[in-house]
Amino acid sequence: MIKLAEATIDNQDIDQLIEWLKTYPRLTKGPLTKEYEDKWSSYLDVDHSTFVNSGSSANLLMLATLLESGDLKKGDSVIVPAVSWATDVAPIMQLGLRPILCDCNLQDYSIHVGKLKTILEEGVLRVERNGSKYRDRASALIVVPVLGLVPDMKKIQELCRVHDVILLEDCCEALGSEYRGQKLGTFGEMSTFSTYFGHHISTIEGGMVCTSNPRYDKILKSIRSHGWDRDWTPDDQERSRKKWKVTEFDSLYTFYHAGFNVRSTDLQAFIGLKQLDKLEQIVEVRNKNFALYNESFGVTIDERNFVSNFAYPVVSKNREQIVKALQKENIEVRPLICGSMGVQPFYVKAYGETPLRNADKLRKHGMYLPNHHLLSEDDIKRICDIVKGLI
Repeated sequence: MIKLAEATIDNQDIDQLIEWLKTYPRLTKGPLTKEYEDKWSSYLDVDHSTFVNSGSSANLLMLATLLESGDLKKGDSVIVPAVSWATDVAPIMQLGLRPILCDCNLQDYSIHVGKLKTILEEGVLRVERNGSKYRDRASALIVVPVLGLVPDMKKIQELCRVHDVILLEDCCEALGSEYRGQKLGTFGEMSTFSTYFGHHISTIEGGMVCTSNPRYDKILKSIRSHGWDRDWTPDDQERSRKKWKVTEFDSLYTFYHAGFNVRSTDLQAFIGLKQLDKLEQIVEVRNKNFALYNESFGVTIDERNFVSNFAYPVVSKNREQIVKALQKENIEVRPLICGSMGVQPFYVKAYGETPLRNADKLRKHGMYLPNHHLLSEDDIKRICDIVKGLI
């Protein structure tokens, strides 16, 4: 079988983990978590990283931080690509914000820059229950690089600057991808990543929120763990305790923000540190595989960008036949992530169905093919021969 994804945690990693466990170390969040965060920040070239229990929790914390900071308020609207993931949209709803779906383009399948420009300039028409209408203006934007493909970050960044919109990045499928030599995840105010099984590297479950804004980092570190100050610098602790007249003893259970508990563990941080040692090699293999797919299908891309491809996208009206043929040959294949979020049941129940031309096309005709660090050239040739025979 050719699997869609393969484990990046190998036998050597598990043996090293066993040896470490024999030292009877601390397993809950501790010094290894900080070491892992620092190593991640160094790789991405950001100032701060916060390790959490999943990429979905990372998205939740990212948005909650904007609310806690006062840079967003309840009722504000956040633009999110129609081709994204459930937990890009769900936290917007859960935190009392309003999602604005934007259609995708048909090149890299990320947000359509032209349609984004229109939304930012004109707003979105909303109709209240009483029939009154108003133009809803966005306060933030989440960019999602689909399957590690690279959006036009320069244009997106400039639109956000002109319209005073906070730029956020969900790079859960794009670890290692670069726009013009700059890693995705470093363009916005904050970015998120996933280290779930099958992603570029794995900590079994896990996610990361990254930022170079110290104000956001302070909030992130607090709301990750209930809202207390234990992960703050001594200076930050002293200032807050003095402001709120908190004694050192009472500080143990004093909460400065409305927080969550989405910590990960030192056990997973131990795994993550070993995974980061492999990351460059894994990223290079994924990029090489992506190039082989492109060559086979006759696809050209902007060579100024580096694609750390998560999986290879295909859009065809013959999707049903292609899927059946691949499955018959024991080759795993999936829909092109969620298709359009505008038809997902949880979204429709809240806002009604939202037709979006390009995203709807991906929902009906899109799929993605395997790409991982153990995929061989023969595997890719076999996959491509089947698809090309039916596409």
